[in-house]
Amino acid sequence: MNDFIRPQPGIMDIELYQGGQAHVAGISDAVKLSSNENPFGPSDKAKEAFSRAVHKMHRYPNTDHASLRQAIGEVHGLDPDRILCGVGSDEIIHFLCQAYVGARDEVVFTEHGFLMYRISTMAAGGKPVAVPERERVTDVDAILRACNKKTKLVFIANPNNPTGTMIGLAELERLAAGLPKQAILVIDSAYSEYVEGYDGGAELATRLPNVVMTRTFSKIYGLGGLRIGWGYGPRAIIDVLNRIRGPFNLSTAQLDTAEAAVRDQDWVNRCRDDNTRLRAWLAEALAEKGVPSDTSTANFILARFASEEEAAGCDAYLKTEGIIVRRVAGYNLPNCLRITVGDEPSCRRVAHLIGLFKAGRTA
Repeated sequence: MNDFIRPQPGIMDIELYQGGQAHVAGISDAVKLSSNENPFGPSDKAKEAFSRAVHKMHRYPNTDHASLRQAIGEVHGLDPDRILCGVGSDEIIHFLCQAYVGARDEVVFTEHGFLMYRISTMAAGGKPVAVPERERVTDVDAILRACNKKTKLVFIANPNNPTGTMIGLAELERLAAGLPKQAILVIDSAYSEYVEGYDGGAELATRLPNVVMTRTFSKIYGLGGLRIGWGYGPRAIIDVLNRIRGPFNLSTAQLDTAEAAVRDQDWVNRCRDDNTRLRAWLAEALAEKGVPSDTSTANFILARFASEEEAAGCDAYLKTEGIIVRRVAGYNLPNCLRITVGDEPSCRRVAHLIGLFKAGRTA
């Protein structure tokens, strides 16, 4: 090893991101409920667009993403010039940290927030500041108390991952109004499509000079494998982010498929309705078996067990039965399992198996 070749300070302190497990040794047909994926996949129109893109693989994609931004703007009633597209909303989060965070700057997020907030902050040389939640719900007053003249970004996932809880738009606006003048509020709205009538913070990002909203095609649109996201906010901030965005960060296949997906809102509505119905059923079924959860507004349930040992034991048992859920000890929730709302057979099977585990009938 060459002792003279060293990464920037703090890089080796970053813990590697661990995605939801996808396979179980010895089981070929495991049901994956660990990554909050849409069990119904993308719409037929999105699939058709992806298939057509094969004929353009030899051509560079456009660099301004104009057609996709126009489609997003039309569907959501937003100014396309204030939209930025990226490789999942993760890349937009990384752009924000890269552009606005430096050494000794601070980035605030809640204690159970998305792990990429910490990773992107540390990659930029900043200091991550985790703030306590109140019974697994974002506490605006606690966030405001944590902010100071060093605070550059505040990340709020709403609905939150992995808790599934959310706060109202009035609270988000109160948070934005109370931030130090140099700080940006980033509303991570990856799961906003699962909430009927919720705009993800778009109106706030339109009206307020210190609010940015991020969105993704990985969840309700069923395009997690393509990695497409977008951000929306003040023109001045979007202009800054575009200056560090790679010119060809999205392929033609990504752009065309995402455009077809966002224009197919009938599919989005169908997926939302099915998720709402099955989420309610799963939460009630688990509660009846002695496994409570907070009211979820996303496409997953955060199942709470009596102890870390019980959660680990249930996770291990489910794997033996070909069901993969998500341990969330890394999110400071060691006694919980995050369970994606799958299709109806998957929901019924996971509820049945957890019932057997709780009853001690797993032998």
